[in-house]
Amino acid sequence: MKQKHYIAGLYYRKSQEDERQGESISIENQRMILRKYAEERGFEIHDEYIDDGVSGTTFQRPEVQRLLDDAKTGVINTIIVKDLSRFGRNYIEVGQYVDYVFPAFNIRFIAIQDNIDTENTDNNAMEMMPIVNIFNEWHAANMSKKIRAVKRANAKDGIYTAKKASYGYKMGTDKKRAPVIDEETAPAVKRIFEMYASGMSPRGISEVLNLEGVPSPATYAYTQTGQKPKPNVMGLWTAVTIREMLNKIIYIGHMPQLRWTSLSYKNHKRFRKDESEWAVVYNTHEPIISQELWDRVQERRKSVAKGRKTKIGFTHPLSGFLICADCGNKMKLCTSVSRSTGKRFFHFDCGYHIRYGKAYCFSHYIAAGIIEEIVLNDIREMAQRIVLDENAVREEFMQRNAELADNAVKSAKKEMQAKHKRVEELSRLMQIAYEDRLKGKMPEDICLHFIQRYSDEQKRLETEITELEAKLTETENTLQSADEFIRNIKKYFAAPELTREMCYELIDRIIVGRSSGLSGKEREIDIVYKVDIASVLRHKFKK
Repeated sequence: MKQKHYIAGLYYRKSQEDERQGESISIENQRMILRKYAEERGFEIHDEYIDDGVSGTTFQRPEVQRLLDDAKTGVINTIIVKDLSRFGRNYIEVGQYVDYVFPAFNIRFIAIQDNIDTENTDNNAMEMMPIVNIFNEWHAANMSKKIRAVKRANAKDGIYTAKKASYGYKMGTDKKRAPVIDEETAPAVKRIFEMYASGMSPRGISEVLNLEGVPSPATYAYTQTGQKPKPNVMGLWTAVTIREMLNKIIYIGHMPQLRWTSLSYKNHKRFRKDESEWAVVYNTHEPIISQELWDRVQERRKSVAKGRKTKIGFTHPLSGFLICADCGNKMKLCTSVSRSTGKRFFHFDCGYHIRYGKAYCFSHYIAAGIIEEIVLNDIREMAQRIVLDENAVREEFMQRNAELADNAVKSAKKEMQAKHKRVEELSRLMQIAYEDRLKGKMPEDICLHFIQRYSDEQKRLETEITELEAKLTETENTLQSADEFIRNIKKYFAAPELTREMCYELIDRIIVGRSSGLSGKEREIDIVYKVDIASVLRHKFKK
């Protein structure tokens, strides 16, 4: 029988995770092992395929795709890797290739250190391959978790994690890489904020900057680092760029961290988190613009924010803020016109009651003018109280919330500690199960069952830990937000009318109870502010 001629493709991979671990799995080391193996067995080496700095959790790697194309088209008939993890850490995809794709194309697959050879299906290593694949994927997930934890810790410590500094700043050279003002571009940043605060639109600002030849962030980055911008934005300011800059709290000395995330350790597609999920570290570097200018800009941005308009183009200040106390749905702004005078009247009512009638919810009819007056008087009353005794209000708020925050923080940290301990224990148990299977102490199906069960529990715990961390951050930021709330509400000491800007700045929601005529009880209206300083103020009113 004529011996088959093997034409081999040698595949090497080193990931960023390998570098972080300090593993000595260099490309050169892999090359030495694979070439020696192929030459000793008389394999013809067709080519080397190298993915350097690419994660094994995805098969969307340039060189592995070229390798697979060459295999499927018959250019090579043998694939050699150092171990299964070099080929991939996604156990489902690795298994599909080894069990189905390669046999279909008559391709021999060899993972040297795992003793895997698809031409020798009787060896124990082939029986162990599903477990090895699962363990490789677990390892990838575990490493991803550890890397994310390090990033979160660095972010909360105020270490600047961005790859490059925002326009107006340079990357700092200290341990925390804190941004330092770029004297060349910082004046442009300040000017943009000033122009917007004075009434100019983002489009108008971009047109002025383009006419004056002020380098855009993309162009400036290219002149400094050689990072080539996209052709469609080269040298040009856009309204989008201006809007993004106006929203960056980095310009007032605060550092927004962890703004982006990926879908999972397998899917590296990045998406922007909601602002509530950011890790913000305050007062980390010198601001470019003042707090006063920032507040003016944000007030204007909120005032032009879109709200639900009536047919005549009117957006009520309270539109979107009113909630039905019975069904929890938003209340709808309604209009009516007097037949005798032609005068237009506005009122709010439960959206579900309007849509479905009494079967679903009760009427919560309230004239727009009445609820406006209630809310405006409440805001003015609190503002006046703060102006008269600001220090006492702040002190009492801080004292009350410090106690609540302290208890909440202690409880959350204790719970997080227990969950972290269990996650580590589960990693150890998976390792033990894997080693027991290798030693023949545990059947394969039982090993797979345990590893899957431990992995599922680990994922659930990690989700719970993330939720606890978010809650902890929110609790710790409450005291910082109090000063901002006090500063905002003081402005409305003698406000002549309720505006949409006031509502955006101060109010979270307003819960409206049934009208007194239907329930027989006094109507209850609960104004929930963004910071619960109102409870302190109302407590002081009663004294």
